Order: sequence, then structure tokens, then C-alpha cells
Amino acid sequence: MLSAPIDWSDATPAQRDASLRRPAASRSPELRQRVASIIETVREQGDAALSRYSRELDGVEPDELRVSDDDVAAALRRLSDDAVAAIDLAIDNVRRFHECQQPLGYAVETTPGVRCERRFHAIDAVGLYVPAGTAPLPSTAIMLAVPAAIAGCPTRVLCTPPGPSGRADDAVVVAATRAGVRDIYKVGGAQAIAAMAYGNTSIPRVNKIFGPGNAWVTEAKAQVSADPDGAAIDMPAGPSEVLVIADDAANPEFVAADLLSQAEHGEDSQVVLLTTSRQLATAVCREVESQLSALPRAAVARAALQHARIVLCGNLSEAVSISNAYAPEHLILQCEDARALLDDIRNAGSVFVGPWTPESVGDYCSGTNHVLPTYGYANSYSGLGVEQFLRQMTVQEVTRSGLRRIGPAVETLAGLEGLHGHAQAVTRRLGDAP
Repeated sequence: MLSAPIDWSDATPAQRDASLRRPAASRSPELRQRVASIIETVREQGDAALSRYSRELDGVEPDELRVSDDDVAAALRRLSDDAVAAIDLAIDNVRRFHECQQPLGYAVETTPGVRCERRFHAIDAVGLYVPAGTAPLPSTAIMLAVPAAIAGCPTRVLCTPPGPSGRADDAVVVAATRAGVRDIYKVGGAQAIAAMAYGNTSIPRVNKIFGPGNAWVTEAKAQVSADPDGAAIDMPAGPSEVLVIADDAANPEFVAADLLSQAEHGEDSQVVLLTTSRQLATAVCREVESQLSALPRAAVARAALQHARIVLCGNLSEAVSISNAYAPEHLILQCEDARALLDDIRNAGSVFVGPWTPESVGDYCSGTNHVLPTYGYANSYSGLGVEQFLRQMTVQEVTRSGLRRIGPAVETLAGLEGLHGHAQAVTRRLGDAP
């Protein structure tokens, strides 16, 4: 059950810090060592290691690692028309929003005869990871595959764990293929990250890996991104989280539903309510208990609520200040004139404005991306977008007259740094060398 509210004005600095402290992320020495062993084994043994880990860790061994065209067709047949229509709606909205994110290259003549350009190119090969542990996530397949397709990445590889049947989840397969991915592999966990980072017989090597996952996947991403021979990753990750700012105009039923929608993700999920109303806080606690009993994943949500927090704030400005310090993955504004708060909000992965904007619309089909920075990383990282699937490259072209204009400055600056070879590259071109 939710703990008693914390009055921010009465709390000591230590109590304030404790109230916003997230559950510890799991990076035990044992986990790091086990993941490192999996990565090394996959690098050495390739497909054989992937099959063995599927048997040992997933309890199944797919006949083939790759999802065939026949598998895709069968998955589509097994899905209802309503499910396919919902997937298509989500893809359309996510595509519409992300198509506006394509950056334009540009060129500037910084000095007469000195032309500088910025160009964008799609990353050559990307790996997309879609979890399917306690629940398959076709929405994640959409959130990863759509911007990768818009960016034009030539190689797009998707890995997802096999289910008890040995098949990849039907909805994940259909969502991925309809969003433009053709190479889907039934591999999960740290072994999937290793396979994409280093490549093997079946799975091609990629340059960058995207997507959320459990502690094993997160640790594997951290390790391969630290290896020069590995692959880059999208962003640091931790347990999913939501923070709600609400005043006495908020509907406690809606607030409770928003908190529970995040709590059911996992036992380590974090939910926080910042409110200016003690009455609302009490009503939300009652609603949470009432709604909790009807959730199939009530046990998971109840465990997550053990480290949930309710904080009483003096006013909405104070609530925004606390939220900026916390930097939540998801921020929901359920207060009067909620949009007026946006200009003061600095640190959040994604913001949901007003009583009719539950976090779940962003998870599925409003159009924004649900792959977001967690664990406070929203103060320095952005949510996933098309730009993360692109490389930025600068170009410069200088004429002889342009070099005469800026060359002396180059020579002077190189001299200040003691890099006389740099100066000579200019001096010899201008014919001033001794």
C-alpha cells in the first residue's frame, strides 16, 4: 500500500533526499560476472551458445533462430483483426510524428572562401531489442522499428525472446514486420545483445543497439558499449517510472490509475505523486487500493508500491522544482491549467498534459516514442527519436583565398598549443615556409 504522504515543507534535507531516492539498480558483481561470461561465450561459440542459453535460460530451443516468412504469415493469421488494426494505427501515428524529426543538412560560408557543412547519414546497421519476459511488448517493436526505417538504416536486426512454444510473440512479429523490419531472431537476454554487438553465423553485427530490457540486458548493453570492439547503445536504462503532479482539481480515480499503470510494469518500478492537496492524496490512496484488487498483475503492482512516494507540496511551482530535480521518465500533469507549467519543466523524458492524457497513450499510439531515459537520466538524455539512428558528419572546403584569410589565425593558435606541424600544414600551402 502507498506510504503516508511526506510534507515537503516539514521534511529535513535528508528526508527530502530519501523521499526521491530510487530503488537501487541491480548491478551486483555476480550479475556483471555472469553477463560477461555470457558475452564471451557467445563471441566464441556463436549460434551454438545461443541455442544452449535458450535451453538453459528460456526453457525452449527454437528450431531456427530467424523468423521465416512462413512464420510471419502464420503470426498474422493468429492475430485478430482488431489487434492488427490497433498495431497499424500505432505505426501510422508514430510514423507521422517521427517523420517531422528528420534533420536537414546545411552549409555556411563562415569566412569568404571557407565553406562548412553538416551532413546526416543513417547508421549502417542497428540492433533492436524487444523484451518479452513477463509480457511481450509489440509497442516497443513499433517504437524502435519506425524511426529506424525513417532514418533509412540499411540493416535493421530485431531480437526478441522465444515464448514457451519456441515462437516469437505473434504481435511482436506482426508489429515489427509492418513497421519495416524483415530480420527477426528468436533470441533474448544478454546473449541477444552479445550476438548483435559482435555478430555470428546467423545474426549480423550491428553498430548500435536500441531498446529496453531487464537487469541482464541492461548490464549486457553497458558492457558491449564499453568495449571498442562492441556496439554503441541508445541510452542508459533503469526501472520504469512515473511522476504525477496533481492539485485539488485532479480526479483521484485518474491519478490512481496512472500510478498503477506504471507500477504493474515490474516490482522495481517507481511511482511518485507530488500534490498540493492532502485531501487528494488521501483519496488517491483509497482509489489505488480499490483499483489494485481488479488488476491481474496486482502482486507485481503491490510490490512496486512498497517504495512509492507521495509528497505534499506548498504550491505547483514547488512541485515542478521537485520534479525537475527528480527528472522522471514519465511526467503527468493533472492540475488546473496544466499547460501553463510546461515552460518551467526542464527534466523529463515525456510529459502528459491534462486529465485526458494517460501515460498509456504515449506507451502505445499517441505518436511519441516510449523508449525514454530512466533513473534520473532525463536531466541529460532525450527520448528515442530519428536523430539517434543517424550519424552527423561535418565537411569543410577552403579556397586558396579563404586559406589566406584564416591561415594566420591557424598558425597563431597552433603556436599557442605547441603544435608546429599544424602550423606548417598552412604555412607550406601559402608559400610562406622557410
